[in-house]
Amino acid sequence: MYENLETASESIGLQRLAIEPVSRVEGHGKVTLLLDAERRVRQARLHVVEFRGFEKFIQGRPYWEVPTLVQRLCGICPVSHLLAASKATDFFVAGNVPISPTATKLRRLLHFGQVLQSHALHFFHLASPDLLFGYDDPVAHRNVVGVLQDHPEIGLIGVKLRKYGQEVIRVLTGKRVHGTGSVPGGFNKPLSAEERDYLKQDMLTVLGWASHGLAIAKQLYVADEAANQGFAAARSNFLSLVAPDGGLELYHGGIRVKDADGGIVLDHFDYRGYNSILHEEVKSWSYMKFPFLTALGREQGWYRVGPLARINNCDHIPTPRAEAARADFMAHGGGHLVQATLGYHWARMIELLHCAEAIAELLDDPEITGTDLSRSGTPLREGVGVIEAPRGTLFHHYRIDSNDLITMANLIVSTTSNNTAMNESVRAVAAECFDGREVTEGLLNRIEVAIRAYDPCLSCATHAVGKMPLSIEAIAPDGEVVSRLVKSGDGSFSREAEA
Repeated sequence: MYENLETASESIGLQRLAIEPVSRVEGHGKVTLLLDAERRVRQARLHVVEFRGFEKFIQGRPYWEVPTLVQRLCGICPVSHLLAASKATDFFVAGNVPISPTATKLRRLLHFGQVLQSHALHFFHLASPDLLFGYDDPVAHRNVVGVLQDHPEIGLIGVKLRKYGQEVIRVLTGKRVHGTGSVPGGFNKPLSAEERDYLKQDMLTVLGWASHGLAIAKQLYVADEAANQGFAAARSNFLSLVAPDGGLELYHGGIRVKDADGGIVLDHFDYRGYNSILHEEVKSWSYMKFPFLTALGREQGWYRVGPLARINNCDHIPTPRAEAARADFMAHGGGHLVQATLGYHWARMIELLHCAEAIAELLDDPEITGTDLSRSGTPLREGVGVIEAPRGTLFHHYRIDSNDLITMANLIVSTTSNNTAMNESVRAVAAECFDGREVTEGLLNRIEVAIRAYDPCLSCATHAVGKMPLSIEAIAPDGEVVSRLVKSGDGSFSREAEA
């Protein structure tokens, strides 16, 4: 199927290889590799080619509609947008008055359920086929159906964990996807004692599943640790929220940034001033922006967010089993930060265990069934809400006018923050695996694995739903497409001639 690629390439001084879609991620995008005259990879680009424009079309809407509206950015992590927007719009109801303790705990419970189900979906359904079967396993087998056939106990743990997380969401919001619950100023319904007891009844089993999933993730990583440490390498800064005592914090905290050597760049920074430390660069070839730390500049200031960043950045995890797992994980960094891109999977499962433990603690808290759910104060006209979404730090920033209508909206989602890092990981894989002569299915598989480690949500990042198309194009310096390799929806490849 590559018979014409060698001849066509001889006439090209510079090639661009375009890969689309990247499968088993959420949203639409493609990858291009820019090659020099010696056919070495000069640059890699992850393009997000779909545009949604939430920041624009929510302008003119009443602020109380925003938390529910922005959930539609995503069907996988809608709760993250619900909560970040709720935290931002709290300022329009209560000003600087904190919401009630019960409302805070209900939001935390909702958030832990969301992170648990999202991490379970990604690890067991999307990532585990690559880790269990290898990158060159046939596409028809390397998927969640193959996992359920060959490792039914692993596949079913993923299904059950995700189901439990979705039940937490359903009980609190009325629906598993795109419910309500969290509103500006608090929460709109209490948790009854019966609902609490319903969620508690399977807690020990859920903790067992979470611990078993973590053991699987660790085993898969350490089985070939040297290779996993070097795969898709991207040495970076890390950004996340941390608690006042430096602990892991998924709902509310200050911004901590560590450099690649583990040095503190920022600590406990008030996230409401995020736009004084971050700059979003726009590039013509993608709808996804490129944030960087202003003080470090665009070349040195890019950073990673998400489970790997959070585990690297925190001093401890406030639940015992997850804390023991964090210490074990960090020991594999040899006294340094864990920079391995595939370490995201192990870190993700540490967080899943933490969420299970935190849910158990909240369900034992007497305040969780309280009825004091709202607060009011002197309203403000600007609000910023930040939360640690499953994929990383999520920023929502809004302004309203005297009629309570949105006049400005800015969102920095976690996949956007990981944008440069994903490009670097793609470049590293391509530089190692592309032989300069033939684009292989193995190369494409490995590029997808590198991107998938970040659990990207491209629909969120462009503020489209479905699969991303997969093709490779060789393009001459004058722009002529001289050959194209196409990957169909069933994973097969074919050659398409240009008109």
